[in-house]
Amino acid sequence: MTPSFSLCIICVKKMESFNKRLVSWNLIKKSNGLTVILLFFLVIVVTGCATVPKNEDGMEGSIDPHENVNRVSYDFTDAVDRMVLEPVANVYSDYVPYAAQRSIGNFYGNLAYPNTFINAFLQGKVRQGLEDTLRFAINSTIGLFGLFDMATHMGLPENKEDFGQTLAVWGVGVTQPYVFIPIVGPSNYRDVTSVPVTVATNILFYAGTIAGAAILGPLVIVGAIDKRARMTDPMRFRDQAALDPYIFVREAYTQQREYLIYDGVPPLEMYSDFEQEEDIQLNALDENKCKDFNACQEDLIKQ
Repeated sequence: MTPSFSLCIICVKKMESFNKRLVSWNLIKKSNGLTVILLFFLVIVVTGCATVPKNEDGMEGSIDPHENVNRVSYDFTDAVDRMVLEPVANVYSDYVPYAAQRSIGNFYGNLAYPNTFINAFLQGKVRQGLEDTLRFAINSTIGLFGLFDMATHMGLPENKEDFGQTLAVWGVGVTQPYVFIPIVGPSNYRDVTSVPVTVATNILFYAGTIAGAAILGPLVIVGAIDKRARMTDPMRFRDQAALDPYIFVREAYTQQREYLIYDGVPPLEMYSDFEQEEDIQLNALDENKCKDFNACQEDLIKQ
């Protein structure tokens, strides 16, 4: 038994012990929301216990060391999407007027927007945090609970911040192993910690604990359908353009996260790393086949 696996078992046992204490205190019975957060943190603890395979030099290996497991999770999620979510989302897109779809999307985006301005402050973006807070206040009042995006017309654009980006700004992990969470989607060791934070900062979460499951359930379902409907075009592009949809999603997610972390201005080192990878590919070509420049080019293209 490896040390990492032993540590993982210890983490799970500690969580089980803590959960039993909460039951004895009658806390879980009083708050369904607390149970949800504890389950999310259990996922984080178990995920964090895993180690990244290393190469001969002792450095971290592939960004996707769990590819076999991730592909199973991806295939399962894709099957559920094609059988359930995609047909429902297509009906939603065909029969719900576009203006109504836009208002529904604005509504759910506004409910989740506290996550953005809270993390903006945590990243030290004070001005942006104040503007995002004002945006949330305007859309929640003048915009009728977020149904109408009045703040954008007033010069307060929408931003995207989450706790995963905050940890990156704080310097937590430069290269993070990729994981694909069933149903949830692509993530990595660092970004998975944003899941409970996103839930805890969503107003819908607290509204559900007050109004009950009878209100929360339909709201969550409609939100999931609306989100899937907005992903229809990117999903079709993936199916048409990608030779390997799994790799396409992984690379798109990784590049998008880099773009968000650096606010659209990644450091020049990232481009130099890309050039180094190209140089390694050129050096790896068979010298016997690279007698001239054209032969090298053709061999590289084949790779």
